[in-house]
Amino acid sequence: MIRKFLAFVLIFNLTACAELQDVVNNLPQGGGVLSNADIASGLRQALDLGIDKQVSKLTQKDGFFKNELVKILLPQELRKVDKGLRDIGLDNLADEGLKVLNRAAEDAVSEATPIFINAVKDITFNDAKTILLGNDDAATQYLTNKTQTALYDKFKPVINSSFSKVGADQIWENLINKYNAIPFTSNVNPDLTDYVTGEALKGVYTMIAVEEKEIRTKVSSRTTSLLQKVFALQD
Repeated sequence: MIRKFLAFVLIFNLTACAELQDVVNNLPQGGGVLSNADIASGLRQALDLGIDKQVSKLTQKDGFFKNELVKILLPQELRKVDKGLRDIGLDNLADEGLKVLNRAAEDAVSEATPIFINAVKDITFNDAKTILLGNDDAATQYLTNKTQTALYDKFKPVINSSFSKVGADQIWENLINKYNAIPFTSNVNPDLTDYVTGEALKGVYTMIAVEEKEIRTKVSSRTTSLLQKVFALQD
């Protein structure tokens, strides 16, 4: 009975996808309601909106630190540092250490946002068709796959520079030195630039996914006529 049920579900899903695929494949190629170019442009608009509306929030003070979706927590190796400092009454220093990691990410995102915008321009109709038929975060996943390596390489020096700008390097050098001086602890020397770079990228993609899901699931979030027409295809 279970096998029959699973077979039915699989057939149903494949049929539904095939029907939606057929709808997209048979859209007018030009001069009609929606062209291939319109569909690609609609997906670009969705990502641009996510970048403009959600990623821009991350560049503000506390954009990471007070956003529980993307707040950068300490890496596993440093959680014992945090606990060790608090155990000897250095709570303020521990709090400041966490805050400056998030400050560095906030500072870096403001300089790196144009990289994301440029990446969106390369979406083709075939990409858009796959995205339209995908999950609630399919566009975000596309952007992640296309940009993650290149963005990491561009983000890392910005984060490194931001560490100096917001004083994170000095604070963490002081914090780690104090921890390493505590008796009976093993020394730590984490690569915080690498860690914060990765967490900052995750935060950016997370916020783009938030906006994408809004556009896919809420008609009121489709703020242009093109978005309304394109995403009506997946409703």
